[in-house]
Amino acid sequence: MQIREKDERVKYIRALERFVKSAVVLLKREDFDAELFAKRIAKNYEILSKAAATNLDSPYTKALESFAKNVLDASEAGQTSDAVFRSALQHEANALQKLKNNKSYKKDKHKIDFLKDY
Repeated sequence: MQIREKDERVKYIRALERFVKSAVVLLKREDFDAELFAKRIAKNYEILSKAAATNLDSPYTKALESFAKNVLDASEAGQTSDAVFRSALQHEANALQKLKNNKSYKKDKHKIDFLKDY
């Protein structure tokens, strides 16, 4: 992989993460407003569309791309005011966060401090 391709890939992943993070923050607000959500998604999509789409290999980045596509589809279809669809998006966002945290998780037995108690 050449450096230019890698740079484009990193830019695309960062843009995806920024888009998804803003969508998740808006979805989890208690005073959720569908119009504000649609406006913010449209604004953030402009930023995302500036980054060239690249091929993604890891499960986390594929899930990021899938979630971003689902959010865009929901926003364009006007389904964000539907509570059932909103909860489905929240569930998918939580699964995405779990997938991200799964990379850094270690069992206690693999940590150095675990054996100090014995």
